[in-house]
Amino acid sequence: MEDRRNAPFADPPWLRPAGHQPQRHGSTSPSAPEPPAVEVEDSSSEVPEPTDVAMSGESALTSVPPAATPRRYSAPPRYGMARQQPSIPEPPPPAPPRVPDPSETSLSPAKQGWRRAARAATAGLVKFGASASEKDVHDLVQRTRAPLSGHFNLAVLSLKGGVGKTTTTIGLGSVLASLRTDRVIAIDANPDLGTLASRVSKETNANVQTLLAAPRVETYDDVRRHTSKAASGLEVLASDRDLAASEAYSDADYRRTVDILRPHYGIMLTDCGTGLLHSSMQGILGLADALMIISSPAWDGAGSAIATLDWLSQNGYHHLVRNSIVVISMPRSGSEPVDTKLVAKTFQGRVQSVHIIPYDEHLAIGAEVDLNTLGRKTRMALLELAAEVTDAFPQ
Repeated sequence: MEDRRNAPFADPPWLRPAGHQPQRHGSTSPSAPEPPAVEVEDSSSEVPEPTDVAMSGESALTSVPPAATPRRYSAPPRYGMARQQPSIPEPPPPAPPRVPDPSETSLSPAKQGWRRAARAATAGLVKFGASASEKDVHDLVQRTRAPLSGHFNLAVLSLKGGVGKTTTTIGLGSVLASLRTDRVIAIDANPDLGTLASRVSKETNANVQTLLAAPRVETYDDVRRHTSKAASGLEVLASDRDLAASEAYSDADYRRTVDILRPHYGIMLTDCGTGLLHSSMQGILGLADALMIISSPAWDGAGSAIATLDWLSQNGYHHLVRNSIVVISMPRSGSEPVDTKLVAKTFQGRVQSVHIIPYDEHLAIGAEVDLNTLGRKTRMALLELAAEVTDAFPQ
């Protein structure tokens, strides 16, 4: 069984620049191309073609072809004089190796001044994706690969359905799993028939209830039988498709689920339901190391997110609210009827940061998520979100 914890770091295909050819570690930069060979004619070797005119008698014996042009000879120069070189055309200088432009890479964003203006208008609260002049992809990847001591459990919440909570969970988990060597798992804790498992390739009909009822759960192989794994390496533990069983998933059930998973997974993402008063929420919030609140770019979506933060602060989870991340998921392409920056500013002073995930047609269809199919801006936004999440790792 593959152990990702001992695997070497390798950039996944979705992270590589367009047209990039991977190099082995320790390889040098590509050498300059060889200058083209220059052919120089030597007139001394030219011999006239034999004539087709027939000759006879004395004329045939005395006629000889014209003498070959003698090879020129240059005497050695006297002292203090430069030697004259033959007149040979100089070869063109070799072209320097081409360096890809940042705008041609699959992740590096184009230079957009509106990002700086938006950050300045919100005192640095809103994150639209890194600008080429502020951070490059390498820095974000290194942040995302920060070492984790122990385990990290991120709870993804939203009081309003249909705002991209499950989609964000899968996108974030896929980026983390593809860039890190520790295992990453997403848990569907939505009591209302969550759809988390439908966003990855289905490998099993098992779910969280079969895991809890399994006779053996000591080894990773025992647990792996109950999960499905995406191409990115992200594993998903599905909820029960029986509504009654899913609704009965309790605080104690969630805590036992985490106890089973903790020895085998470094990062756990919990996709929660919309009800803060559900029995399982007490265990989810009690074991969470950080919170992510999902909102739409509309005033009612922002109002639901703020209500969530207020309820958490009033019920003993102020420490989670203070360092939480708000994600605004764009549901459609083009401009929104509401100024997204103004919506984001309503969270100022309440949370650590606000990230905006742009609309992406691949995410909007609700099928399996493939990072290679996402647009550049979406991948960049998810990469910056992943780096922000790893910054919250316990030190």
